[in-house]
Amino acid sequence: MKDDRPVLGTPQESDPASTAPARNAPGPASSGDVPPRFRAALLIPGFAGLLVGMGAGLARLAWTVPANVASDAALHGPLMLCGFFGVVIALERAVAIGRAWAYAAPLAAGAGTIAAVAGEARAAGWLFVAGSVVLVIASADIVRRQKALFTVTIALGAACWTVGNALWAVAGSPAEAVPWWFAFLVLTIAGERLELSRFLMPSALAKGVFAAIVAVIGAGLALAARPWGMQVCAAGLVALAAWLAKQDIARRTVTKQGLTRFIAVCLLAGYAWLAVAGSVMLASGGLSAGTPSYDAALHALGLGFVFSMVFGHAPIIAPAVLRVRMPYHPAFYLPLALLHLSLLVRVAGDARGSVAWVRVGGLLNGLALAAFIVSMVIAAVRAERPTTRAV
Repeated sequence: MKDDRPVLGTPQESDPASTAPARNAPGPASSGDVPPRFRAALLIPGFAGLLVGMGAGLARLAWTVPANVASDAALHGPLMLCGFFGVVIALERAVAIGRAWAYAAPLAAGAGTIAAVAGEARAAGWLFVAGSVVLVIASADIVRRQKALFTVTIALGAACWTVGNALWAVAGSPAEAVPWWFAFLVLTIAGERLELSRFLMPSALAKGVFAAIVAVIGAGLALAARPWGMQVCAAGLVALAAWLAKQDIARRTVTKQGLTRFIAVCLLAGYAWLAVAGSVMLASGGLSAGTPSYDAALHALGLGFVFSMVFGHAPIIAPAVLRVRMPYHPAFYLPLALLHLSLLVRVAGDARGSVAWVRVGGLLNGLALAAFIVSMVIAAVRAERPTTRAV
């Protein structure tokens, strides 16, 4: 059977009533599920991973950060991709399933985040493996209940996370794992957007093209050890960006108002950055760690594509997961604009070979993420504040 509770990339902006206040209203937990306060506790290590990961990224750009955060500079990627996104996506999947056992995935991933922050990278790797294995099982359960191209794509994304985690746990270096970690995020989002593309009735040919694109990305990952392997993957990313831009309902909902338009703007901007990331990889011959093209491609993917999706869906996903109200406010556009402008500065710095531009862009990247977190918290607090009437 189909479960309509949202996971990453499953916004309800496609619903004609998506702007209605009821969309953000807390609802009852399903039978066998866990209470919202437990879900919130599971998010704590995830946000710790985000904050420490942001600081570690700034340390890599030679910005002054606390010494204990600077010591985690080498773990910037694992903390952001596994410590934050791994926890959040695993939690969202557990909420979608509504079964207590599925929460073992975010629990293990959160433990991995704590281990990574504590300097136990090897233990963190194996804890992430454990969490991703449970996520694969949870995703397979969804496929069992609803066999569809989008559920299979999401399950493949979870499998990519498992492969990346295993590579990191065994090798001790994140370099080989990074493409698999990003494939986890890209396929998860693509699968969820494919589900919503049904509102535009994609043809059988369009679905076939989507499946072929996923196959190309997978082939590129499998052949990553070869010089041209990542270029194959990059070609798949560019093709996926074009497919999403054409098939996604966002190209219609961008003409709406309020939250619906905000989500659409986030999505369309994200697809543009996905195309940029793939194009940079193609032009540079793949991914070569430590090069300007590597920095540009990965941050175009991570910040421009993935975080743009997070910005758009947070006002829907957070209420569904935590049972809190988080009404839309036009101020959400401010951190979104800062995110994309700061990324433009960073990528331009990579292209020009300007370390100063890259450093400034990186600092503004962090400020954009912090500003969005603050805007979400303020929206939630204002929504929960009791209304007073004049006497």
